Amino acid sequence: MGGRKAEFGLRRKLEFCIRFRPPLLSLLCKRNRHRCINSNSFSSSYMAASLHPSGASEPYDETQERLCDTAGGCSSLNESASPVLAPVVSLLEGGRRVERAWEHWRRLGSPRLIVAPMVDNSELPFRMLCRKYGAEAAYTPMLHSRIFTENEKYRSLEFTTCKEDRPLFVQFCANDPNVLLEAAKRVEPYCDYVDINFGCPQRIARRGNYGAFLMDNLPLIKSLVEKLANNLHVPVSCKVRIFPDLKDTLAYATMLEEAGCALLAVHGRTRDEKDGKKIRADWDAIKAVKNAVRIPVLANGNIRHLDDVHSCLMHTGAEGVLSAESLLENPALFTGLRTAEWKDESDNNSFKDAGLDQADLVEEYLKLCEQYPVPWRMVRSHVHKMLGDWFRIQPHVRQELNSQSKLTFEWLYEMVNKLRNLNGRSPLYEGRS
Repeated sequence: MGGRKAEFGLRRKLEFCIRFRPPLLSLLCKRNRHRCINSNSFSSSYMAASLHPSGASEPYDETQERLCDTAGGCSSLNESASPVLAPVVSLLEGGRRVERAWEHWRRLGSPRLIVAPMVDNSELPFRMLCRKYGAEAAYTPMLHSRIFTENEKYRSLEFTTCKEDRPLFVQFCANDPNVLLEAAKRVEPYCDYVDINFGCPQRIARRGNYGAFLMDNLPLIKSLVEKLANNLHVPVSCKVRIFPDLKDTLAYATMLEEAGCALLAVHGRTRDEKDGKKIRADWDAIKAVKNAVRIPVLANGNIRHLDDVHSCLMHTGAEGVLSAESLLENPALFTGLRTAEWKDESDNNSFKDAGLDQADLVEEYLKLCEQYPVPWRMVRSHVHKMLGDWFRIQPHVRQELNSQSKLTFEWLYEMVNKLRNLNGRSPLYEGRS
């Protein structure tokens, strides 16, 4: 207890010197050279970062959830040295914070093609597959900050990363600034942004009072952003939905920037517009946000293929785009490859077989899962998404998959070969040069 009080007292003195008496700062630092604040206490287990469908904090059954005894094995986060972190700079004026936001973004290479956060779907093997096929950055699945701080098994099962998994956004949902900061401190050495989810519109978010349902409590949203912005070494980003009234959306975006948000990802749909296939995202609203704030902006919504990426960037002026559902069906989307659905609906009919199909992508994904173990429910979900076209033609194979209470890699590889023997190929297509 005495240590915490001393630490708090030192922090207050530092803030006073930074704000009012710069000459005192070096002296104070010299006197307290022997003390440091440990911002990262990490277990040797692998970390975790997506909200379990139940949202509960009960211990997991590892025999059901974890891929065990694989040939590869996920590398532990603390096997490699932690990257050098920039110093925490609190109390920055708005202009300097904006400059730092752009400096950081450019240092990462200004990524434009980004894997969106998806519960149970943007885990490490899938992120690495998308990176192989053109993704320049990626989000983890949404991670529940309270469960993350309380439950080691949750951390170890739900999130893994590796040194090639960068740039990386680690996303949390939260409604308590102190709990959020505790969780964020654990991941900041292993990511490029800590992201706050203010966009989840699902009922579980309403019950848990997080995501898009915090839009009814803007002071709480502001306090969450400020808490991270003033206490983390890495920048804080926010993923949001728009309000029905554009004026409210612009005021919201401006407030987030003033609170310390260094990057804003805008989903161009309201909290009530949940069906992305029936309701088009509002790119005009995203453009208006881009024009209203001074920090980098990412656009989310209506990305079906690479032409949509180019159209979105041109229309909104955003720095990059996020894709979610379309990537689940076609992880090679960012290379320009299309599924048969979008090849047939395109105005440009000059497409040819690219020599790659979704079964090939499934096999690549399974090999990555052997290297980076994740819960089987994630594997099952991706197989269903990537082989959806095949399963519609051969529904009995899908039924066989659904009937498997326990999956193995051997069984999944055999299932893919069975589909090939039944269907031949279901290729991805590229434009003719």
